[in-house]
Amino acid sequence: IVFANEGEVIEITHRAISRKVFAIGALTAARFCLEHEKGFYSFEEVIIWTQR
Repeated sequence: IVFANEGEVIEITHRAISRKVFAIGALTAARFCLEHEKGFYSFEEVIIWTQR
């Protein structure tokens, strides 16, 4: 995300240092799929489900 104005820039960035974080997300999504009916879901729903 970049916010820019004349003479200034504010940036919010994300960098993954390890591929492990992507693997954790993939495994979490797979567990979600095993416990839910077929359908369309957002990743926000997966995140909310993990916080139960």
